Amino acid sequence: MRQTTIEKKTFDEERALYHLQDALVQECTFAGPADGESALKEAHHVKVVDCEFSLRYPFWHTEDFEVVNTSMDDKTRAAIWYAKRGVIRDSRLNGIKCLRECEDIQVISSEIHSPECGWKCRTISFQNTEAESEYFLFESRDVTIDHVKMKGKYSFQYIENMEIKNSELDTKDAFWHSKNVTVTDSVVKGEYLGWYSENLTFINCKIIGTQPLCYCKGLKLVNCTMEETDLSFEYSEVEAEIKGHIVSVKNPKSGRIKADSIGEIIREGAVMECTAEIICG
Repeated sequence: MRQTTIEKKTFDEERALYHLQDALVQECTFAGPADGESALKEAHHVKVVDCEFSLRYPFWHTEDFEVVNTSMDDKTRAAIWYAKRGVIRDSRLNGIKCLRECEDIQVISSEIHSPECGWKCRTISFQNTEAESEYFLFESRDVTIDHVKMKGKYSFQYIENMEIKNSELDTKDAFWHSKNVTVTDSVVKGEYLGWYSENLTFINCKIIGTQPLCYCKGLKLVNCTMEETDLSFEYSEVEAEIKGHIVSVKNPKSGRIKADSIGEIIREGAVMECTAEIICG
């Protein structure tokens, strides 16, 4: 099938390229006084290269698409929703709620500045990417993250089946109610990490911040370090091997915690039976 090429044009009308199929859209601008929405809604098999977007909802229900070296500014609200089988590469996503309820999406070597990014997505990956977002990837499933630098709040809540490698995460209240998450060779900084999680595992990680990893089930830490981590592991089922110092451990429910040193071990005021073994040295 012959591919259509649309090049060096400006669009601002409603549904400007609605249901476009088998096309290359190159060096185009989506902005203007008509302020039209949904430029590429229901498009299939399209490649968008070197374009600029400044209008709402451009990629809703889009399938089999690629976005390369393209900028979506803060007026590009809710840019990619209900989309399937897409690759976003070398691009900048700056509109609020940029990804939601998408499936089979790859984000590669891009920059994201988007509150509420990635809600309720399935089979989504981020590689060599920087992200700043509140509630990042809320309630998503089957996620892979590699070489990502992320800053925000309340990230990875209610997420299931995620693997993170070689990343830097600066975020509070992360991984709350998460299930089946493994974090490897990464730095995780933030307050109240991982509460109410299930099967959360950290391997070769640095964990920084107050009151981490409480009310957890199936928690594992392998060859990790902890900094500024006071009141750790309260009411958690935990197996932890820590190199270095933990500021304090409070009433871990069950399992075993081994560290080189622990500043304070608190075993009082518990509202449930707490039998975890704690070993120093």
